[in-house]
Amino acid sequence: MSKLALLILSVFVAFPLVAQTKSLLNVDKSNLAIQGYDPVAYFTDNKPVKGKAEFNSTYSGALYYFASAEHKAEFDKDPAKYEPAFGGYCAYGVSKNKLVEIDPEVFQIMDGRLLLQYSKGARSNFNKDPEGNLAKAKANWPGLVNKSGK
Repeated sequence: MSKLALLILSVFVAFPLVAQTKSLLNVDKSNLAIQGYDPVAYFTDNKPVKGKAEFNSTYSGALYYFASAEHKAEFDKDPAKYEPAFGGYCAYGVSKNKLVEIDPEVFQIMDGRLLLQYSKGARSNFNKDPEGNLAKAKANWPGLVNKSGK
């Protein structure tokens, strides 16, 4: 009997470890991220560039478009490097513990990560204390995922 109790107990203890984790992505109805903008271009061209549907990849449930086959290949080598931080939501909004849409034309690269913002004003506010706001966003993100993720 004690072996059975031990087996049942170990199943209950192990269950949370295998439970699926939530994710939270700012995507449209077809799971398209960054409103179709090329995530690699932010890094290589230092500007937003609209992607083309013919060059696409899926990563962590989000569909990304790229301006070229070269950008797609670069993304496919290391997608975590290029995916936007905070699921593609506004970094300043996340620092305020809110999920806010983005303008893909307003971005910055910080600590090697793509940060998208709601507006130039939001980016300006974020940059009044970039390290502090990034730390707040990183601290708030798990709670937002837990609350609003799927």
